[in-house]
Amino acid sequence: MLTAALIGFPIWLYASPPADKNLQDDDVIKIGEVVLTVLHTPGHSRGSVCLMGEDVVFTGDTFFAGSIGRTDLPDSSHQEILRSLKNRLMPLPDHLRIYPGHGLSSTMGREKRFNPFLSSLL
Repeated sequence: MLTAALIGFPIWLYASPPADKNLQDDDVIKIGEVVLTVLHTPGHSRGSVCLMGEDVVFTGDTFFAGSIGRTDLPDSSHQEILRSLKNRLMPLPDHLRIYPGHGLSSTMGREKRFNPFLSSLL
């Protein structure tokens, strides 16, 4: 909400309803036959999470093909996102397909090899 106000939009237009449940690291979410594990990945925001399935990880605004999430926003932290990448995403298997919040999909293996933000974490 604060980001919208910073760029001139009224906050009330973007207010979210309260969460039904706060997700915790390693929580399991079941949607039909799909099972996803919550990975707490702070940095882009304090509450950023990724959702990992059997062959996929939905990375939201934490991690993108060739890039990482912004850390110049209120409540974001460059050091935190680097810690999240190193400790939570880098250990994931190379075959996992990543689907960010927007942009192109990729694989963990490709990003480990070519994403310039990960080279300092190896």
